[in-house]
Amino acid sequence: MRLESYAEGKWYCSQGNAKDLFHAVSGEKIAEITSEGLNFAAMAEYARNIGGKHLRNMTFHERGRMLKSMALYLMERKDELYETSFATGATRRDSWIDIEGGISTFFTYASKGRRELPDEKFYVDGNMEVVSPNGTFVGHHICVPLEGLALHINAFNFPCWGMLEKLAANFLAGVPAIVKPASLTAYLTERMVKIMIESNILPEGALQLICGRTGDLFEHLMEQDVVTFTGSATTGQMLKSHPKIVENSIRFNMEADSLNCCILGSDVTPDLPEFKLFIKEVTREMTVKAGQKCTAIRRVIVPENQVDAVLTALKESLAKTTIGDPTIEGVRMGPLAGADQVEEVTERVATLQKECEIVYGGGEFEVQGDKDKGAFFPPTLLLCKDGFANTSVHDVEAFGPVSTVIPYKSNSDAIELARMGKGSLVGSLFTADDNVAKEIVFGVAPYHGRLVIINNECAKESTGHGSPLPHLVHGGPGRAGGGEEMGGIRGVMHYMQRTAIQGSPTTLSKICNEWLRGAKRTTDRIHPFQKFFDELEIGESFTTHRRTVTEADVVNFAGISGDYFYAHTDDIAAKDSFFEKRVAHGYFVLSAAAGLFVHPAPGPVIANYGLEGLRFTEPVYPGDTIYVKLTCKQKTEKEKREDEKLQGVVHWDVEVFNQEEVMVAVYTILTLVERREKS
Repeated sequence: MRLESYAEGKWYCSQGNAKDLFHAVSGEKIAEITSEGLNFAAMAEYARNIGGKHLRNMTFHERGRMLKSMALYLMERKDELYETSFATGATRRDSWIDIEGGISTFFTYASKGRRELPDEKFYVDGNMEVVSPNGTFVGHHICVPLEGLALHINAFNFPCWGMLEKLAANFLAGVPAIVKPASLTAYLTERMVKIMIESNILPEGALQLICGRTGDLFEHLMEQDVVTFTGSATTGQMLKSHPKIVENSIRFNMEADSLNCCILGSDVTPDLPEFKLFIKEVTREMTVKAGQKCTAIRRVIVPENQVDAVLTALKESLAKTTIGDPTIEGVRMGPLAGADQVEEVTERVATLQKECEIVYGGGEFEVQGDKDKGAFFPPTLLLCKDGFANTSVHDVEAFGPVSTVIPYKSNSDAIELARMGKGSLVGSLFTADDNVAKEIVFGVAPYHGRLVIINNECAKESTGHGSPLPHLVHGGPGRAGGGEEMGGIRGVMHYMQRTAIQGSPTTLSKICNEWLRGAKRTTDRIHPFQKFFDELEIGESFTTHRRTVTEADVVNFAGISGDYFYAHTDDIAAKDSFFEKRVAHGYFVLSAAAGLFVHPAPGPVIANYGLEGLRFTEPVYPGDTIYVKLTCKQKTEKEKREDEKLQGVVHWDVEVFNQEEVMVAVYTILTLVERREKS
């Protein structure tokens, strides 16, 4: 079988010289791979001109719904992917991380896109900046999709997750992608892409696939494109320095394999639950995916008085690991992805042995299956007695089931040993002492992209050391590549251009589709709460009648709310306070304002949906008279659910003023408003 690429909307089986791909367990040839004959320039133009236009024509919410639909479709077909995944050497547990873990990123970004981003084709970033004395000239920031493509060059260890965690962000941003998986396990990526294309969920041109080399694609990259790379630092640095990347200042995000560490806190002894959790986590990280994870624990940093206990416990734990064919029941660790990886890991272990000693593994081992045909490698534990003098442990990574124990004397030593990795994707700490946690976290944070602090309190729900989550950034400084992916909406922004815009508040309101303070307002004789969602206009405003706050209001509100704070109820104490005399409750002002602007009659307004950004800017005293300016600030349609009326969320800007035209409170309220059925 020769793997196919998906280019310009068609599946393409390249001819010419091909590389053979082998089954990680049986060693049998299962596929050939080559990209010869692909028109890479045409693929780039197709992505930009067809895929990009389709995606940019969708709103964030539409793209979010697209991601959810695709995730549901992939879940329906996941069994096909599990079957193919066994050939990579992955156990069912390993494949779950890759396949369903990858699909979960689509679910997460689908949800975050619809909850945290507007139903627009652009994003308004931050708050308006007033840059002129009278506020007639202001500034803001908008984020718009880049008009290029995202080229994702992925590693062999996660052929599904590695692709989906990147696609989720660029698709939500409105940017098309060309995916180039590592050849070794590309057959699994190809299977997943075929399922995605068969779904007809993605718009034309949104996704293309290269099985094989990238050819001259880099020569056709432009300033609006983005390149992401996952793999070895050496290859990543070579690509990052490509003349086209440098010449066009192309965004390049690299995630490189790193020497991640796990620290046992100085407070932890073998009788504490944190000790057992630590042993379990190190064992798991050594054996899941046969240690072929960019986040795997390579350096096990432990107090010197606990080294013997840690080694004994790890040996006992690792001895329970059954190695072999992942389709055989009871097998907990499969082979490496290929024979080349066995050779490479063997060489790296030999290098480490020059300064470290093997304390577990390194000799004959049993395999459930044919050891001579498969790419099997045993869990191997080393001991580096002096991590300061023997530095290879901080420089050499064996990308397999290999970890090294390094002792430390003090917390400062543990911090320095962790930092000697020169930048990591993730570090973890097992401690029952929050003071130890605080000291070590701030000591190692500059050198890590993510830190996991585990104790008995959070362990049950913890996702563990090596599990990147779509909500949080995945990446790291220095050796780890210097970039970051995911991180929720932060990852989406990597594929968007942030542009500062300046002008009058009215002009910027029109551009942002959001009323900005200082912009012109419109009025209507009909109360805004009597209008359907579709009838309301951005900038439509309503000024209320006035209400004088009385002593009785303050006393009654104290009785109803139970709030007898001295500033509201004690004349003598209030006189000596910041206020100089008794003041009305801030929440009374809020309630009184609502009484001023709501319309009592039934209408399209269904409910109060929330309140944001409340500030009490000046005190309100008994005898003051207040009124409200209510302005339609923003509108967002809600998705229709079963047996539910069509609805939208309206953001109202609320300004409360006193008799001297001084603003005393400002906030945003959200209301659910009925939409008219479209004919």
